[in-house]
Amino acid sequence: MRAAVLTAHGEPPSYAEHPDPVAREGHVLVRITAAPVVPLDLLCASGTSYFGEPALPYVPGVQGVGVDEAGERVWVAASAGMRPGDGTLGELYVAAPDDVVPVPGDAPDADVAAIGLSGVAAWSAVNLRAQLRTGETVMVLGAGGAVGQVAVAVAARQGAARIVGVCRGAAGADRARRNGADEVVVLPDDRDPTTLAALLHEALGTTADVVIDPVFGWIAEAATRVMTPFGRLVNIGGSAADSATLSSAVVRGKSLSVLGYTNNAITPEQRAEALNGAVGLWSPGRSVVEHTVRPLAEVTEAWQDQARGTAAGRQVLVP
Repeated sequence: MRAAVLTAHGEPPSYAEHPDPVAREGHVLVRITAAPVVPLDLLCASGTSYFGEPALPYVPGVQGVGVDEAGERVWVAASAGMRPGDGTLGELYVAAPDDVVPVPGDAPDADVAAIGLSGVAAWSAVNLRAQLRTGETVMVLGAGGAVGQVAVAVAARQGAARIVGVCRGAAGADRARRNGADEVVVLPDDRDPTTLAALLHEALGTTADVVIDPVFGWIAEAATRVMTPFGRLVNIGGSAADSATLSSAVVRGKSLSVLGYTNNAITPEQRAEALNGAVGLWSPGRSVVEHTVRPLAEVTEAWQDQARGTAAGRQVLVP
């Protein structure tokens, strides 16, 4: 098969021939139709993650969309870079049964691939961890990123009274508004939590019952200052920083709940429900997660664009 093949840690993969995967007993052979390049792919391929250095050569790709041998459209998860074996950035992939989710509906394969695990995280954070109630006010940090875009759309679907997105720039702000944000706050240059908290308070017009947080750091610190008593902050990631300085007086005084979430903690059934819930947000003419579709042959360029942050949304590759 043709695939993205990584031959050196820290370098982008190349488009090359690679042995077809061997279909093992009880596993599912999938012909891949679309697969995204995501931050976890880059981290694993760098050889610097806590998973260790993956054996070379290998095909990256921790998720994708394709067609199984019965002709059914499916989404698949992979552990490429985390465990020995190849991933989804090729023409074929062999998946374990628990890692296969049937995908109904009319959303194009590339849209489903762009949503993927980011959609699972956002849907689960809003519904399972925050347990958002109709009429509550929601603030989504990193609302221009893939997780944030879906979180805004989920909150809107679930009947949030007001949604405020927090983004790094104009492009992210546009994405958040398209998915249903009532107001967007662009991060100030001074990285001062006090400055940001004032901007958030003005945008909210009230306080936030729920904060969905893929970023952490000083941004999450500011968010806690404008939360409702008994509010819930769900942390999904740390793209801004791995640590944050939270005021004990704020957390105790408001009886806040700071909740963690990881996709690794949910069951296959919950993952399937979350994925299809997120994909169900798609409608004609509006992608839930902004993305660019490119041929798999351009994997080196797409990988570099994703790594540099110069990509126009998520990069989705099609064989």
